Amino acid sequence: MTDRRAPRALRPGRGAFASALTLALLLVGPAQADEATGTIDRSSARPANTLQSLAELDGKAPSRRQLNIQHWTTAEGARVLFVEARELPMFDLRVTFAAGSSQDGPVPGLATLTNAMLNEGVAGKDVTAIAQGFEGLGADFGNGSYRDMAVASLRSLSAADKREPALKLFADVVGKPSFPQDALKRIKNQLLAGFEYDKQNPGKLAGQTLFAKLYGSHPYAHPSDGTAQSIPGITQAQLRAFHAKAYAAGNAVIALVGDLSRSDAEAIAAQVSAALPKGPALASPAEPTEPKPGATHIDFPSKQTHLMLAELGITRQDPDWPALSLGNQILGGGAFGTRLMSEVREKRGLTYGVYSTFTPMQVRGPFMINLQTRAELSEGTLQLVRDILADYLKNGPTQLELDDAKRELAGSFPLSNASNASIVGQLGAIGFYNLPLTWLEDFMQQSQALTVEQVKAALNKHLAADKLVIVTAGPSVPQKPLPPPTDTPSEQPLGVPEH
Repeated sequence: MTDRRAPRALRPGRGAFASALTLALLLVGPAQADEATGTIDRSSARPANTLQSLAELDGKAPSRRQLNIQHWTTAEGARVLFVEARELPMFDLRVTFAAGSSQDGPVPGLATLTNAMLNEGVAGKDVTAIAQGFEGLGADFGNGSYRDMAVASLRSLSAADKREPALKLFADVVGKPSFPQDALKRIKNQLLAGFEYDKQNPGKLAGQTLFAKLYGSHPYAHPSDGTAQSIPGITQAQLRAFHAKAYAAGNAVIALVGDLSRSDAEAIAAQVSAALPKGPALASPAEPTEPKPGATHIDFPSKQTHLMLAELGITRQDPDWPALSLGNQILGGGAFGTRLMSEVREKRGLTYGVYSTFTPMQVRGPFMINLQTRAELSEGTLQLVRDILADYLKNGPTQLELDDAKRELAGSFPLSNASNASIVGQLGAIGFYNLPLTWLEDFMQQSQALTVEQVKAALNKHLAADKLVIVTAGPSVPQKPLPPPTDTPSEQPLGVPEH
């Protein structure tokens, strides 16, 4: 999970934050994204109406944009990463802070509420005036808070008459928010309404319980949005104190991509950095302790049962990440054609979709398998998923599966730097997780060089079939045996998953 899904009322504006997850989705293996497609069968005949321009690309290695990443540190201690891109007369700015919910301390939701309040008011402007200010300049502001990080982003035209006022407003919003009391009350009410909605969502309840079981007393354990008990008592003074500490320049990474010269980028970074509170980087959370394996059931009236299986995974800097990414892509990281989708949906019709994912974070993030199935088949489906994982760890991927995964990665990888929005998200992650500037190319080269034995060894180093923390949410009903595997399941999966 990346790390938080914002409440509907607090979602960033106009898709500015779609790029926030680009790095996590594309570079864990492109099949991590929900919209990923299966492996292309190039042995089939090409349709007669295929465009010749596309046909000429068949079999060729896809080209990809080479990034010249420049970097420096501002006078206040913010790290800056910059890629010049002159194709369009605009630029993307993304500031990433170690200010996610892992920094909440004893007040769950403090990070989320602080970030949500950034654009609610500055001196002389309320939330409406701020929104109109960005819109009038053709600029787009976005913000979001997750477990590891909080972010603020700006997309603007690069012409000085538009860029300079947009940057001035952005610097005020991020560096000098006023946290108006009326807006604080309104956003608290939105969060509290979201908590009430969550009570009717078995998947949400299962996810919250899973993280609590997986992380115990660790800061990753509590919901990023806080709780119905913690949110009402959060004060303006607490927001200001958290902002002064967590939104400090020394705790920030500034990523810039677009129609800017190096001197332009230096001036922008200096302006943003100077507007932030002064202070050092915050320490990362401590490493979590190994959880106790076991299963927990949440009784919930529903036709389906949510099944979630997890164990601790890796940090973002773990050298096994390329091997685990490809290994997960084969297990359940994509759509059709993965081990889990083939056995659970395609051969038995037990689910609409089943997915697995590693989420590497500042400290060990989760490895998770997630699906929904008919309630009366839930116990058998859970055992089937466990058996598939155990068999995969025991035997590893086949050479054909690995070759297909490599080819899929090679074909999708150019999308990871096809747009300025995707690049700025990657720069932010590279800076935030202190990765090498060559990390994108390194990841690709290391992935393509992997052997079956290396992937199997990495999976078994970090996962064990007997260490799973399992949470299920659904009704307690008599169970039925699973249908046998077949190419034409007698019962088709439900057409629409519950949310």
